[in-house]
Amino acid sequence: MDYLKTVVPSQLMAERGSNLIVINPGSANVRMGFAHQQIPVSVPHCIARYMSGTNDGQKKFSLQDQNLNRQATPTQHVECEKAYDMIATLMKIPFLDEESENYPFPSKMGHVDGYKSSSGRSDTIFTWTNVLETNPNSSMVAEPLDNKVSKHESLDQAKIRSGDHEYRESIFGEEALKVSPSQPYCLRCPIRRGHFNISQHYSAQQVYEDICAIWDWILIEKLHILPAARNAFSVLLVLPETFDNREIKEMLSIVLQELRFSSAVIHQESLAAAFGNGLSTACVVHMGAQVTSVICIEDGVALPATSVTLPFGGEDISRSLLWIQQHHQTWPSMHTHLLNKPIDLLMLNKLKESYCQIRDGEINAVAVVHSYEEGIGVGSHKTRLYALNVPPMGLFYPMLLIPEEYPPPPRSWFHDHEDMLEDTWHLEFPRKVDNTDGLFLGGNGGLSAWENYSVFPTRLKEEYNLGLADAITKSILSTGRIDLQRKLFTSIQLAGGVALTSGLVAAVEERVLHAIPSNEAIDIVEVLQSRSDSTYVAWKGGAILGVLDFGRDAWILREDWIRNGIHIGSGRKYKDSYFLQAQAMCYMNS
Repeated sequence: MDYLKTVVPSQLMAERGSNLIVINPGSANVRMGFAHQQIPVSVPHCIARYMSGTNDGQKKFSLQDQNLNRQATPTQHVECEKAYDMIATLMKIPFLDEESENYPFPSKMGHVDGYKSSSGRSDTIFTWTNVLETNPNSSMVAEPLDNKVSKHESLDQAKIRSGDHEYRESIFGEEALKVSPSQPYCLRCPIRRGHFNISQHYSAQQVYEDICAIWDWILIEKLHILPAARNAFSVLLVLPETFDNREIKEMLSIVLQELRFSSAVIHQESLAAAFGNGLSTACVVHMGAQVTSVICIEDGVALPATSVTLPFGGEDISRSLLWIQQHHQTWPSMHTHLLNKPIDLLMLNKLKESYCQIRDGEINAVAVVHSYEEGIGVGSHKTRLYALNVPPMGLFYPMLLIPEEYPPPPRSWFHDHEDMLEDTWHLEFPRKVDNTDGLFLGGNGGLSAWENYSVFPTRLKEEYNLGLADAITKSILSTGRIDLQRKLFTSIQLAGGVALTSGLVAAVEERVLHAIPSNEAIDIVEVLQSRSDSTYVAWKGGAILGVLDFGRDAWILREDWIRNGIHIGSGRKYKDSYFLQAQAMCYMNS
């Protein structure tokens, strides 16, 4: 403790952060880096795998998520139109069936060879991923893979022969999203809406293997940590509240068993976000790509009863942006399919980040959008973007977002329904008697081992029709103490990429104040300014927590995890703060 009082913070981060890896997995992106770094590497959480046995010339690209609804229902469209008109009234803009007479540009302006907007924004043009490499020695046998390289390490280097070409076996991150629909690849996103994306089309073992492969590729290609060196590193997992304990246990198995780190610990995303901004008490609102979560923190302890999960995020705002342009017929005549061509979603996300904002009045812009068609090349289309302040307002009026296009994964695969928010620390789990293989989890195909565990049903926490302002109000008022409520209403923290939306802070303050019932003695609402980039604040908070070494007893050693299995041990107590309950139980000998 004396050392901590005298050491310079930067020196402490350099000394203790060099062998600590912080991993913050989300539905759409995973952030990973050394604790001493200022910002992590952020990579789309997906992998495109080569599909063998396909014939050349066929349209072969597919999505693993075959259970997605590909079109909204008529009822959803009606609800969406009603939500738009409601927002239009509030924002003082024309309704859906009206056109502004004040805008000087026509709706569609045609194809252009190149364009840079007058506002200084440069439009990003993506290119298809190169999945084929010409082999000048097609008659020669390919070199065998190095046997010393791990199975995951070799994935990106491996090539699959096809005539005089070679297909890459696996493609990761943004490159995976830019694979052409004509290529023989299957795109897999192992996490969807805050849970493992398990379905009848995407098995638990496939999800497990894909997460292993993606994380291993980042460690090797981005952080340059080979498997043989990982025993010298520890991992801190910063996990969203949406994950169930079983999913948490699987991720611990990935980092300790598959990726071979020496030790690991879990911290809760909302608590890490608060700590990243130097707060001990706050209402943390984390807005990711597919999920928004709200939870209150008091004196460094997350309050389980205040948790609210909303199944929408930044990607839904991007889809709403496209729907509005298509409805107003301002979108160019090109094939934009966010499901069949993920590269189109990349484009929409860029447009949303550049142009969408929240303020009253008509907000329109002239921009260049791009079409991606196989064999034609990238097409550039100058167009008018209309009602740019409506899509982010879907956070407050979720009917606008039609979230069912990406429904949450089915939960039927669970045999234990615990999650991070349940008070299960005192429960004794039945333990496998003959633990000859040392592990119960995915590395040994052990998902079936969970059938031996008891079922603890929990209440459903997702709120499908609740807007952001109502969710924040509900979360804070559920604390039941007027002194704490007043403090929390003036200590709202916005985190995640969506938090960077211009005008969102003022909109949250105004709408939360109006959402508070008149009988509550609350008259001030304040959103605190973030001290660091909202996108990475949870990752940064996790890095600080790991370096300061809080809760050292909670760290899980690889040897203990492998040898002793998973159960709640009597020797450790996690009741002090509920985020520690997310440690996948204990692994000590009984």
